Amino acid sequence: MPDDNAFDLIFRQAALPGEARPVDIGVRRGRFAAIAPVIAADAPEVVVGGRAVLPGFVDSHVHLDKACLLGRCGHLQGGLKAAIAAVSAMKRDFTVADVHERGAQVLERAIAKGTTRMRSHVEVDPRVGLRSFEALKALKRDYAWAIDLSLCVFPQEGLTNDPGTEELLVQALQNGADALGGCPYTDSDPHQQIARLFALATRFDVDLDFHLDFDLDASWMHLDEVCRQTKAHGYGGRVAIGHVTKLSCLPPQAFARAAERLAEAGVAVTVLPSTDVYLMGREATQDVPRGLTPAHRLLARGVTCSVATNNVLNPFTPFGDASLLRMANFYANVAQVGPEGFDACIDLVTALPARLMNLRDYGIAIGNPADLIVLDAPTQAEALAGLAEPIMGFKNGRQSFSRPAAQLHAPSQPRAALRAVAS
Repeated sequence: MPDDNAFDLIFRQAALPGEARPVDIGVRRGRFAAIAPVIAADAPEVVVGGRAVLPGFVDSHVHLDKACLLGRCGHLQGGLKAAIAAVSAMKRDFTVADVHERGAQVLERAIAKGTTRMRSHVEVDPRVGLRSFEALKALKRDYAWAIDLSLCVFPQEGLTNDPGTEELLVQALQNGADALGGCPYTDSDPHQQIARLFALATRFDVDLDFHLDFDLDASWMHLDEVCRQTKAHGYGGRVAIGHVTKLSCLPPQAFARAAERLAEAGVAVTVLPSTDVYLMGREATQDVPRGLTPAHRLLARGVTCSVATNNVLNPFTPFGDASLLRMANFYANVAQVGPEGFDACIDLVTALPARLMNLRDYGIAIGNPADLIVLDAPTQAEALAGLAEPIMGFKNGRQSFSRPAAQLHAPSQPRAALRAVAS
């Protein structure tokens, strides 16, 4: 029973994953300082009342630069190539102010839905230049009070076939980019793109995050080359691949071999349920495939996995509220995960993406930044099942959002009716 009057804030009766009973959490100078059944101290307090408490959701794959474009593109339905083309035509006219405004809309929604860490991919090429990157750098600074934003620059439309793109990537890496991405399936020489990106990543000592194998033709994959390069560069634990919808088409033995290669190489996988389900299988007239890679099955074979948002209200995904709880629930529905797997689905939007992003100060543990959210449910599994809203959040011990629980306002019953019921 810690007794220390120097706490800045105490959370009372917080239900933490893995704890049999609610606990108190003490915060000092923006960091977790004590976790105990009872903290006997006089300090400002927040009574959680036995609700589930998490360290915040972690969105490992978002595109803030091309969010909220539906109103200007006229492209509401189509496949992956059509979506890329639609955004390619628009981004020539992107301004720093425009990208900042649209990105801020999504960031504010994400914060209010409980996200405390995020990696946003940012397109860099001769058409958009560094304008989107500069806008997201400003967003990173402007919203640091509520969310840690990591920027991953990447070439959406190719690298070896797009002169000037590599030079722009280098400029971004020299000016604050946190990670480097790739999109080999849009390049005329996919393996050469992969090789160049590994060379850049090792030169600047940044993690890699590829868009990879984003279709349902399992007769060929770039996964093997990424795994090979990861091992050759000693980059295990620093490489992620997103989408990888081809894995959803593999029979069990081939899937097991692919999982073994990923685990051995130390390559993580991010599944993007809303985009993957929306874009895949459009040519089918019946028995439409889901196109969703089963992250929980990869996880069972030792592969680090996450579930993330990807796009919000644009040609790639004309949906979205930036809620990772909703995305985890959607994943569980489509992947047919039962109640026994609900906790693991929460892990896919919390601890696992934190591991994928190498966030070493994430989690409710003494010494870590005091980041947490409170869910309106007694357990995280029940929050997933019932889509219980986060009702408050804190960043570095300071409240970042609040959402009071809903109240019902039933009509008053006349006194005569009340007497009749009583009799």
